[in-house]
Amino acid sequence: MRFDTRLIHSGQPPTPGTGDIVPPIHMATTYDRFQQDPPRHFYSRGENPTREALEECLAALEDARHCAVFSSGQAAATAALSLLTPGQRLVSSRDVYGGTYALFEVLSRYGIRVDYADFTDSEQLRRVLSTEAAMVWVETPSNPLLELTDLTEVVALARGATVVVDNTFASPALQRPLDLGAQVSLYSTTKFIAGHADVLGGALVCDIEALHRRFVAHRTVTGGVPGGLDCYLVHRGVKTLSLRVARQGETAQLLAEMLAAAPAVAEVKYPGLPTHPQRHLVGTQMSGPGSIVSFRYRGDPEKLMARTELFACAVSLGGVRSLIECPALMTHRPIPRETRLAVGITDDLIRLSAGIEDPADLVADLRRAMEGDR
Repeated sequence: MRFDTRLIHSGQPPTPGTGDIVPPIHMATTYDRFQQDPPRHFYSRGENPTREALEECLAALEDARHCAVFSSGQAAATAALSLLTPGQRLVSSRDVYGGTYALFEVLSRYGIRVDYADFTDSEQLRRVLSTEAAMVWVETPSNPLLELTDLTEVVALARGATVVVDNTFASPALQRPLDLGAQVSLYSTTKFIAGHADVLGGALVCDIEALHRRFVAHRTVTGGVPGGLDCYLVHRGVKTLSLRVARQGETAQLLAEMLAAAPAVAEVKYPGLPTHPQRHLVGTQMSGPGSIVSFRYRGDPEKLMARTELFACAVSLGGVRSLIECPALMTHRPIPRETRLAVGITDDLIRLSAGIEDPADLVADLRRAMEGDR
């Protein structure tokens, strides 16, 4: 089956006995042992049929054998990081989600060394990976600077380290890290996969059974499991992933081009623009530039965000409604200011998440909001 067909059919065959074409929602916390032959479901922290249907679908989207879903993207990231032990070294791309940075800070308290590097600089990448690492952590596109990392190059230089790719910004509709040699694809399914800003979730997709077993064991012990209704909502949302991502990408391109010509904008960061330094990876590694746009604003970011009518000033991304936020004030606020500035997350940086509203209305809304600073 091709990708768009898998979105609809994987993990959701008609239910035996009733013929439901939508998998039922299993809300039970426990299961009668003597009603099963053979016994397979015991307690919903460990097993849940609705959860398993979602996992089958998400694994199929990357031609993988395994997927473990979690109660949030942070829970999924924590499970991936549980592979590390004290004394080991993690190498990460320098521009990562604020919550990921906070997790890395926790790791450092337990004797795990965390090193950051500019993964868009081949020389720096070779240098930082010349010393043995247990794990390489990549966000591409990165949050919020939208830097693209050449995954083939990272895998070639990883020297046996487990390569984990946070693929949240691209989603499997635009990029499939496992095809490029990574061992694990990580998702906050809250974002593009579910797509409607009404459910939290996370996922780890891999093709290595031993890794999958460790992820599931960690989830069962620590309890970061999504319930049946949450899994149903994510599975329902994923059906329209391709349609939403295509529309959102077209809108983001229009927004980026408008911003690039706006006097109030100092710089636009969007992989769909010819000025983007890693533009060559769009069309090769990624099938499209995505729907997140970041830009540096010459005016007051808070006033701009207060003036938009269609863009809601809120964190998160990837949903059907357009959002606007200032990372320095919101998603990346936990990162020390000096660290943020060194990476390029300045106080004037604004991030947009394009929704599925009429593109002309979104362009007009943002243009009108910027005119308030004239």
